[in-house]
Amino acid sequence: MRSRLEHFATTVKHIATHADQYFDAGIAYARIHWRQLIVWGIGGVFVLAGLTLLWASTLQLPDLTSLATRRIDQSVKIYDRTGTVLLYDLSQNAQRTIVPLSAISPNIQQAVISIEDPNFYTHRGIEVTAIARAILADIVAGGKVQGGSTITQQVVKGSILTNDKTITRKLKEWVLSLKIERVLSKDQILELYLNQIPFGGTLYGVEAASMSFYGVHASDLTVPQAAYLAAVLPAPTRLSPYGTHTDQLEVRKNLVLDKMYEHGAITAAERDEYKATKVVFLPPRDTSISAPHFVFYVEQYLENKYGEDALMQGGWTVITTLDADLQTKAEEIVNTNALANVGKYNASNMAMTAVDPKTGQILVMVGSRNYFDTEIPGAYNVAVAMPGRQPGSAFKPFVYAQAFSEGYTPDTVLFDLPTQFSTHCQPSDNHNSESPCYAPVDYDGKFRGPMSLRDALAQSINVPAVKLLYLAGVSDSLKLAKSMGITTLGNPDQYGLTLVLGGGEVTPLEMTSAYGTFAADGMHYNTTPILKVEDSAGNTIEDDTQPVGTQALDATVAQEISDVLSDPVARAPLGENDIFSFPGHDVAVKTGTTNDTRDAWTVGYTPDIAVGVWAGNNDNTPMVKKVSGFIVGPAWSEFMNYALTKFPDSAFTRGTYPVAQKPALRGVWQVPGADGAVHEILYWINKNDPTGLTPPNYNDSQFAYWDYPVQQWAASNGFNNIQPGSIDTTQPQSPFQPNPQQPQQPQQQQYSPSGGAIIPQ
Repeated sequence: MRSRLEHFATTVKHIATHADQYFDAGIAYARIHWRQLIVWGIGGVFVLAGLTLLWASTLQLPDLTSLATRRIDQSVKIYDRTGTVLLYDLSQNAQRTIVPLSAISPNIQQAVISIEDPNFYTHRGIEVTAIARAILADIVAGGKVQGGSTITQQVVKGSILTNDKTITRKLKEWVLSLKIERVLSKDQILELYLNQIPFGGTLYGVEAASMSFYGVHASDLTVPQAAYLAAVLPAPTRLSPYGTHTDQLEVRKNLVLDKMYEHGAITAAERDEYKATKVVFLPPRDTSISAPHFVFYVEQYLENKYGEDALMQGGWTVITTLDADLQTKAEEIVNTNALANVGKYNASNMAMTAVDPKTGQILVMVGSRNYFDTEIPGAYNVAVAMPGRQPGSAFKPFVYAQAFSEGYTPDTVLFDLPTQFSTHCQPSDNHNSESPCYAPVDYDGKFRGPMSLRDALAQSINVPAVKLLYLAGVSDSLKLAKSMGITTLGNPDQYGLTLVLGGGEVTPLEMTSAYGTFAADGMHYNTTPILKVEDSAGNTIEDDTQPVGTQALDATVAQEISDVLSDPVARAPLGENDIFSFPGHDVAVKTGTTNDTRDAWTVGYTPDIAVGVWAGNNDNTPMVKKVSGFIVGPAWSEFMNYALTKFPDSAFTRGTYPVAQKPALRGVWQVPGADGAVHEILYWINKNDPTGLTPPNYNDSQFAYWDYPVQQWAASNGFNNIQPGSIDTTQPQSPFQPNPQQPQQPQQQQYSPSGGAIIPQ
């Protein structure tokens, strides 16, 4: 081994020592045999050219005949209800909308050709002189400074080849460019180019760039707008209209106009005019997405319905139901109020939804105070998330609606008195809610005596609500709520009488939708985020512009609920009229908080919009114990005030309603029974047939429990000495008027229980 190394070193030393002698000998040989060397050189060139042609002919190339019609991955674009505000582009790599050349303005065609490839319509795919000029310029500058690619070559680079810088790839580019010119027309090549060129970031193609920069389609581009687009092409990031080199962009734009004039696309006068024309760019987007909770809800909806493959084939235009203006306002209100609630009420999050009650179309969806807030976390969409949140007293209107459907009226009176509902306990144990007993009270610990259902619902009083659920039935009340859009509730055997106080789980979106059923006179429309979906060819995939509803609730009952929830007089004792007063507008509203104040709600509506707001903590920790009107009422009120400016002044329907024949159903409560005493309503009606005959022997299992505190109250207030027949019970009362026979003083009498768990409104 050592001897070989020594021999190699000796040989190298010998060559180095005699290099000049070998060079001189080579020169002498060339002088004698120069003709043979020239022949061999020319022959070598031809051999090399032949080998190159052979190599080019054997390249594994794509099928060029399908190049013009092949599918280019396109973006799925999601717009607001106007179809002009882009909310999001589902493509993670590119925003691109393929349009035919006929839908691309001649202005942008001429601008691009003038600055990029003036001889496009005359060359055959490559320009030798341009390539040579570019190579020479690069050599002189010592680096790449000038491109020599035609539009055809750029189509090849963007559509077929990779972007590596090897000589082999460049040779392929030339060969393919020549071949493409034989397969496709110039217009087809130009169409491919204009649909694939990058404009910075994730923008590809003139249609996407036109919509992003100007909010117009490529077909409507003016010459100045087109000149700016063409000017961006050499360096889309550096020359971005939103960047820091707008002075360079301006110079490049003027160069484009000069080239357009040079090649006869515009006149000298037009060039000068367009140089002076001020072009307005749309404001840059703070992020690549607007209304993120809603957008991802739409994406999931489409994927569930059509499958991921169908969705991501690309090219869909999705026109959603979202009102971009209302959404922006809602996001501002939610963020401001939620952050304020952190210190005030230990409530870190808030969600808001709005629905068109006449169609079920989702107008607003704010799933948290900020989607990008990692503390909450904000990406969690409370508006639709399961498991849902307990609605508290916001569930009461469904129970009242079921009761009204069975013959009870807003004038029907129930007693708000300490009441034991569990038959495992004694009627006298009416301050005990320790299991198995159940004796609910209100958030303020007070009891108000006899109350009309109108006042009880408007003021969200608990004992009458629990009694009414028993009368209406858990099963029937659940069935009604589900028919109105609440799909998250379980079977009746999962719930007891606490259902009316919000014992189930619901979502803000479904609660808002269900309240919208009241607004639509009992007609329910399933919520939808979609107006229309079209593919890239303009074919309609989905059209929800003509929604079909179902009559979930009798119109008269829905109108009764709306009348009660929009009654400021009935609601006055709550002290919330300052928040929920909208002069000149018919607005119905209901609040609700849950046990331990983990969820706070305000849900309400006009004939034109239903709005729901939830506040709480994502981890279900309790808030400071306050009524929901203070926690979420301000946000709901602020949004409703703004929304009312966008809709006409509409009033709820108030017609002629059937009047109950039984005195007890129309609010006559102070009539003594056969024993001469005042009784709770179970003395007068059979809960399974409230409009039928009076039940004999008061045989309902709850009668003794409900009547026990009534007898105590009546005795204390001097009502048990009323003689039978001393009050006229034959005249029906107007359904929406206070009962003139109802004494006012007893309703003001309040009782504070000595104990028992408080179940908030």
